[in-house]
Amino acid sequence: MFKPLTRAALTVAVVTASLHAVSVAAQTMTVDQARKQIAPFYEMLNQPATKDVKALSEQALSPDWKSYSSETEFKGRDGFVAQVGGFGKLIPDLKWDIKDVMVDGNRIIVRSEASGTPVVPFFGVPPSGKSFKIMTIDIHTIKDGKAITAHHVEDWAGAIRQLSAKQFLTPEMDSVNPFPRTVRSSRPLGISHQIGDVGLVVV
Repeated sequence: MFKPLTRAALTVAVVTASLHAVSVAAQTMTVDQARKQIAPFYEMLNQPATKDVKALSEQALSPDWKSYSSETEFKGRDGFVAQVGGFGKLIPDLKWDIKDVMVDGNRIIVRSEASGTPVVPFFGVPPSGKSFKIMTIDIHTIKDGKAITAHHVEDWAGAIRQLSAKQFLTPEMDSVNPFPRTVRSSRPLGISHQIGDVGLVVV
């Protein structure tokens, strides 16, 4: 004969079943669902000066959301909204083009290409009409339908190299050069710089 479950055993069984259900739900997120989940976030990053960034952030991010640029340094939702607004002024045509989306449980990994043409000095590089294109990686953690954290990295050093690049091959030399066009920058790779309300760090 089976013995009746005690209240403690029944509680454990219910909690275990609930956790299992949550785990299964997280693991069965499709790429299409993930893209829909993160759409408002990347909408913020595309020409942000023309968007209601605050409303989009509230749609996509939990109130206590944190954006990590390292293991310990992060911004909250309000700080991120201010930062994106600053980017909109610096780079009016800013574009964040999603190239790939992967899902791992309740995490969404996004590889993107960020591009734009700064209209004011950017990391100390004066505007010249040049544009940049760089790779970015974001890892979003989702809970209860909203992102609770983002861990991110952007190749801002690459952007600086592109914006401050100087051609030192003559057209004649370049025509016979077997390698891609070489550029160089007078700016070191490891820098930090503050631009208005936008605190950007390149390491």
